[in-house]
Amino acid sequence: MSTTTLNLGSVLPEFNLKGTDDKIYDSTTYSDFNAMLIIFSCNHCPYVQAYENRMQMIQEDYRKDNLLVFAINSNDDSQYPDDSFESMKIRSKEKEFNFPYLRDKDQSIAKAFGATHTPEIFLFDKERELVFHGKIDDNWQEETLVKNSYLRNAIVEMLKGESISVPETFTIGCTIKWKVN
Repeated sequence: MSTTTLNLGSVLPEFNLKGTDDKIYDSTTYSDFNAMLIIFSCNHCPYVQAYENRMQMIQEDYRKDNLLVFAINSNDDSQYPDDSFESMKIRSKEKEFNFPYLRDKDQSIAKAFGATHTPEIFLFDKERELVFHGKIDDNWQEETLVKNSYLRNAIVEMLKGESISVPETFTIGCTIKWKVN
């Protein structure tokens, strides 16, 4: 169902999506931010659930560096009701997300990115070019056992103007639940 995943250096695909706060978020509105992190996410995936606190900590730790996190849920909610917009609102409130949680109901944004999994990470620099794609770290189950913090390392290197030492990793998690035509 998905297109080919974005290559490193690709420009951020435009999006205009509704968040769980009922605001519309447009990718072009945030040009003053030094970085934009897009995380394809959902409510029901155990991988996402295991990473939710880490996602919030990344936003918290790098907010001062003008990094903005967006989580985007593209799952088909007719097959997976836990991923409905109303359920997203509940989850966002319960978990006190400190980033916008957006609904991609028609799945066009997931297709534009070539996203295939939740969580799947796309980090864009100030010029909105893709500098990192993959997974957050090397241990989704036990945060205390993480040895390689791929995303955090990429953020630090990008903010310092350095080359990203590990710009891509394979993605892990649940597959995006595509609509059946």
